[in-house]
Amino acid sequence: MAHPMRRVAVLGSTGSVGTQTLDVIRAFPDKFDVVALSAGKNLGLLAQQIDEFNPEYVLCEDSEALKSLPGRDCGSLEEMATLPEVDVVMVSTVGSAGLLPTVRALEAGKSVALANKEVLIMAGEQVMDASRRFNNQILPVDSEPSAIWQCMLGERDAVRKLIITASGGAFRDRSPTELGNVTPEEALNHPTWSMGRKITIDSATLVNKAFEVIEAHWLFDMPYDKIDVVIHRQSIVHSMIETADGIVKAHLGSPDMRYPIQYALSHPQRVFNPGLKPFDPVETGSLTFEAMDPQLYPCFELAIDVGRRPGTWGAALMGADEAAVEMFLENRIKFTEIPDVIRAVVDQHTPKDSTNLPNLDEVIQTARWASDTARATVVGSSN
Repeated sequence: MAHPMRRVAVLGSTGSVGTQTLDVIRAFPDKFDVVALSAGKNLGLLAQQIDEFNPEYVLCEDSEALKSLPGRDCGSLEEMATLPEVDVVMVSTVGSAGLLPTVRALEAGKSVALANKEVLIMAGEQVMDASRRFNNQILPVDSEPSAIWQCMLGERDAVRKLIITASGGAFRDRSPTELGNVTPEEALNHPTWSMGRKITIDSATLVNKAFEVIEAHWLFDMPYDKIDVVIHRQSIVHSMIETADGIVKAHLGSPDMRYPIQYALSHPQRVFNPGLKPFDPVETGSLTFEAMDPQLYPCFELAIDVGRRPGTWGAALMGADEAAVEMFLENRIKFTEIPDVIRAVVDQHTPKDSTNLPNLDEVIQTARWASDTARATVVGSSN
């Protein structure tokens, strides 16, 4: 049976997930139509994408350059996410920029393919509430929540535990004393995945894994004490679920982000993409699992602890981490100082004493405050 073409807006089209999304769309010209593209500062790549995919709407940070690009300027990411011509919004922007577009898209009747996990860290309750109220689906794009989502098909009421796998990041074989002098270049050398700079550093600190635990808590309505993390170096088992009878279902596949992107875009269909390497169990060989050493990853427990708190705590965590990662990449702090910066900011956060959920503006303001406070904390300590 023929299915109608799915019309897609890609927010963050020049980043790692954005370019891989367009890779998938390129493989299925009869299934997907790119209606809108947004990018930050990479105007050269955006111009190439516009030339290839011919979107009706475009957006970039440089308002002057935008005037010279073909396509209609839609004003903001929120407007792009709510275009009547769009069916699916791929949110692959980094940080707080993805929050308002995600919620507005859900309110406007769109499916949201969510690659930006910070959205749920900042405002998980508000985002899931919008998804329920407007009966629109969030399609997880991260490999781990996508794996859990797929394992849970047909099992929703029988799931006892989620098991999220972690590669351990670039420094999984270093001792805590060796981590003080690692460089940004070393941290960006992830052992199994090709990802953006921010998420690669978050993988090295395991903040990223803590974010995935928080993300899974919201997406699958699962208590934190029923979400485990294990180190799995090969990145072949993307996550697992344990069912009520003690059976474990695992999702296996090559470590390629295009697989979860493709599933989110084509759901509930499964489509074969000859451009993706299929999983070969013989070629892969042994799969190993080991406990996580919390000494190596002080950010993990810190992030989980803060993420459990309601209100604006998640936004403070996200903003502090974003700034700390940027400062490490700028060689302004050591790798081992990232948790210190996050903790210093969180210790200064005073949420409003209210029984009501914070509105989205308050959430975004908190993230901005946390980022500014992190930078001021480092400047203050260096003087």
